[in-house]
Amino acid sequence: MTRTSSGVDAAGLDALTDAVLTASRLLVAISVRSIAAAGETLTLPQFRLLVVLHARGPLKHATLAEHLGVTPSTASRTVDRLVAGGLVDRRTSPVSRREIILAITPDGARIVRRVIARRRKEIAKVVGRMSAGHRDGLVEALTAFAEAGGEPALDGAPEAIWG
Repeated sequence: MTRTSSGVDAAGLDALTDAVLTASRLLVAISVRSIAAAGETLTLPQFRLLVVLHARGPLKHATLAEHLGVTPSTASRTVDRLVAGGLVDRRTSPVSRREIILAITPDGARIVRRVIARRRKEIAKVVGRMSAGHRDGLVEALTAFAEAGGEPALDGAPEAIWG
């Protein structure tokens, strides 16, 4: 039996990875449908940027790009579109005039809440079709997965709006 450097059975890790990939296809489909159903013309990367600002609060431009896993120039193009749409506010940092601080606007926060509410309903339907045995441990496993990936929970997320 082949083991990874962390002592995990390689075949088991492959099977788990395949299961997460399959589940991620469903979650992406639900995400796309929830954005469309909310009447928004946002792309998934644009919505992801809004979610990061909603969950983490105002961020420096470079920090936002890092959280998104994109280059600063890619983040800039996405931010430009969202600023033009009134969903993100861009300001010069009060600490350093060379730094740009980005925050979600009230309209952007409303969209995030509306899309997440639709997504929550659709995910609840899927989870409701699972047997109780399969649901056991799912919260713990998915929470650990999200934490391992550095994804903060949305519950209690700050409304990152300029004060």
